[in-house]
Amino acid sequence: MASDLDFVKFIADQIDESCRISYRKMFGEYALYSNGKVVALACDDQLFVKATEAGRSYIGDVVEAPPYPGAKLAFLIEAEIEDPDWLTGLIAATEEALPKPKPKKAKR
Repeated sequence: MASDLDFVKFIADQIDESCRISYRKMFGEYALYSNGKVVALACDDQLFVKATEAGRSYIGDVVEAPPYPGAKLAFLIEAEIEDPDWLTGLIAATEEALPKPKPKKAKR
C-alpha cells in the first residue's frame, strides 16, 4: 500500500520551517528531506526516521522497524507525529547527525 500524499503533507506541515522540509515520491512511497538531506521515509502511511545516535538519545525508548522489506531499521514514529515541537526537534537532531549529501555527478 503506497503512502497518501495528504499524510506526507501533514507530516511536512508539522515540522518547523527552519528544517526546510521537502519530499519526493519514490517507488510509491516518499522520502522526506531536511535541508537537502534525506531524514525520513513515509511508507504505508507511517513515518520512519533514519536511525542516528542523536535521534536515539532524543527519543529515548525507540521502536525500530524496516520501512519496507529488506530495508535497514529506522525509528518508527507513531503518536508523536501529532506533536510539532517534538517532531521538529527529532528531525533537526537527525539532520544534524547525518553527513552532507554527496554532490551529484554532472550529466553528459
